[in-house]
Amino acid sequence: MRVDEFDYDLPEELIAQTPPERREASRLLHVPADAGEGELRHLHFTDFPGLLRPGDLLLLNDTRVIKARLRGEKDSGGQAEVLVERIESDTEAICQVRVSKPLKPGRTLRVGRFTLEVLGRHGEFYRLAFPGTVTQVLEAEGEVPLPPYIERSPADDDLERYQTVYGTRPGAVAAPTAGLHFTREMLDGLPAAGVEVAYLTLHVGAGTFQPVRAADTGDHRMHFERYEVPAPTAEAVARCRARGGRVVAVGTTVVRTLESAAAAGGLITAGQGETDLFITPGYRFRVVDALLTNFHLPRSTLLMLVCAFGGYRRVMAAYRAAVAAEYRFFSYGDAMFLEPGTAAGGVGDDHV
Repeated sequence: MRVDEFDYDLPEELIAQTPPERREASRLLHVPADAGEGELRHLHFTDFPGLLRPGDLLLLNDTRVIKARLRGEKDSGGQAEVLVERIESDTEAICQVRVSKPLKPGRTLRVGRFTLEVLGRHGEFYRLAFPGTVTQVLEAEGEVPLPPYIERSPADDDLERYQTVYGTRPGAVAAPTAGLHFTREMLDGLPAAGVEVAYLTLHVGAGTFQPVRAADTGDHRMHFERYEVPAPTAEAVARCRARGGRVVAVGTTVVRTLESAAAAGGLITAGQGETDLFITPGYRFRVVDALLTNFHLPRSTLLMLVCAFGGYRRVMAAYRAAVAAEYRFFSYGDAMFLEPGTAAGGVGDDHV
């Protein structure tokens, strides 16, 4: 498909710049199975547990955002901004580096009291050596890496609010934002309603905000991200299948992890891996039965994944409805619960 088919008009004032006062205070657009544009349900996130069924499995990404943005200067005196993409070892990381001119190996960057050395290029990124450990430098000098469409400096409460309440495994440079709406109390109440909860990990990279520069989706290449599916989570998916429940993914990162770890027939293999899976309309989902997600940027790979899951026309119609109803968009914005349609012959078929 053409990338411009995933464009939509979004007034700038609908881009959420701050989180809601309470996590669960966000709105929720429910797109039921086979719903037309006039059959959408405008709810609040506190209604979400009622949309789940006994026997369902809710899957969450337990990654935790690190203080991945560093500000400093080059050895020549010019300004430099570093955004860690992924930590490779205790002392090395792959990073985006914003400078006026490309850097050669051996150049250094001064960040506070630390000196980082350029080891070389890694595609569009740089490989940097850190003194001590990467985590020590980030903890001392880093800041919360708010997305580029949030046009303000990080505030103290972003340290908490740009994290999920269940994030326990540091490594992400962007939050799995569909999970930001949950409170601990909401999650703790799900088992009593017959809903199982399980966790996996995908460390979201800064590449998630990279624009799609190709004109056609077939010419775009995704960045790699690391994931892990624990054995208990793979077993939970198998149990859910056996009892006839739905696998409900919280966010596109969970979708990509499950589909990357799935064998033929939807059997999940526990373990670690890397994925550059690019899901576009026409993709045949093997694991995920329902999706909770935020509203994503025009022309983004995340919007393409959602269109693949829910059907291109249906999802784009839901986005138009959300704009008309003045939902809040992107990371700190509202959520959508999407159940796949079947009228077009299967998930994602209606793009042709």
